[in-house]
Amino acid sequence: MDNIIEVKNVTKVFRETKALDCVSLQFERGKIHGVIGRNGSGKTVLLKCICGFMTPTSGEVLVNGKKVKPAKAQDNMGIIIETPGFIGGKSGIKNLCYLAALSGKYDKSIAERAMRTVGLDSQSKKPVRKYSLGMRQRLGIAQAIIKDPDLLLLDEPMNGLDNRGVEDMRALFAELREQGKTILLASHSNEDIHMLCDTVVELDNGTIIARIEEEINR
Repeated sequence: MDNIIEVKNVTKVFRETKALDCVSLQFERGKIHGVIGRNGSGKTVLLKCICGFMTPTSGEVLVNGKKVKPAKAQDNMGIIIETPGFIGGKSGIKNLCYLAALSGKYDKSIAERAMRTVGLDSQSKKPVRKYSLGMRQRLGIAQAIIKDPDLLLLDEPMNGLDNRGVEDMRALFAELREQGKTILLASHSNEDIHMLCDTVVELDNGTIIARIEEEINR
């Protein structure tokens, strides 16, 4: 089995609260993996430890066989965790170009393609502050995929999307899986999990309470 992510005995403590309690998981390359659980179950903390936004109190995380280093941008990884931040007075395309330039890979045509992929008009001059919540979410997904990463970490990526938007993003994520991408999807939506995910893990109070290792029938 070719595992792209390995979580080894990870515990994360905030003062006296264990957000994660000795969690061990493996995620195979080329699939969509679901992480479910109620608010406060540890989903977002798990994703932050995987991408390096947080440092585990104990244990370690490996991505592509390499230990994740805290506070360092991980190569070949697209991330949506919490509300994406943008410059409100700039257009969507200018925001994406600015973010691409920060990574040293500026190319307007790539930013335009990312916007088209998520159903946004790359020629629009509308400032992001006038975007609807759903448009902002689409732009956040465009930001996550702009560098064509092999691994996507998506925390509640359907937030704010209308029914059409949800259908569009489900189709996009399924297409990315067909391209060999790996997606780790945290969601409270059982429908999203059932329709998209190949494997599912359920967290509660920072511990694993259920796993479905075999593929779900979609």
